[in-house]
Amino acid sequence: MTVHLVGDDALLVEVGSGAEAQALHDELLRRRAEGSLTVREIVPAARTVLLDGLDGLDDQARRAAELTRRAAEPAATAVPPTPPRARAAVELPVRYDGPDLAEVAAHWRVPVREVARIHAETEFTVAFCGFAPGFGYLTGLPDRYDVPRRATPRTAVPAGTVALAGPYTGVYPRSSPGGWQLIGTTEAVLWDHTRVPAALLAPGTRVRFVPVEEA
Repeated sequence: MTVHLVGDDALLVEVGSGAEAQALHDELLRRRAEGSLTVREIVPAARTVLLDGLDGLDDQARRAAELTRRAAEPAATAVPPTPPRARAAVELPVRYDGPDLAEVAAHWRVPVREVARIHAETEFTVAFCGFAPGFGYLTGLPDRYDVPRRATPRTAVPAGTVALAGPYTGVYPRSSPGGWQLIGTTEAVLWDHTRVPAALLAPGTRVRFVPVEEA
């Protein structure tokens, strides 16, 4: 693990894997809630966690850096404890009608209909957000279901498209180019600037995909 000073009041913590980043994020949230860490924002990414809004970069920063080191130690050696989650999982209705279902099924070595079953039976967690406002990187599928990005990205992927890439599931909040494998569509609104909060999904949110049958 490496800790970098960022600007006047932030630290960036680099770890070795996405699982370690998620575990560190959960532990830092817990410590902030119990009062042992004072920080304005804790922002996870694929292999980093940003602590923003520290009170200067002197004693407070050194204490925070040491705290992140101690918090990260269990993640490297054991399965981290799952923190309590107050909110129920967000349910996203989905039609498994994506153009890449057959390719995903071939990669998973299962029949096409099994892709929907496996995906819908999984409970996901938003590991971090990025790429576009409202886009969450969801983890939960076992490693054997990792899929590669497409060799040639599409120039436009419609809003509401449910897609896979590497270990992640994501839902495109708006039309944009993309190289993920497309497996379905949802009418859920992932980003609405008039809503509070604007993003439907935030780091740590649990998500389930609920199949919708064609009428």
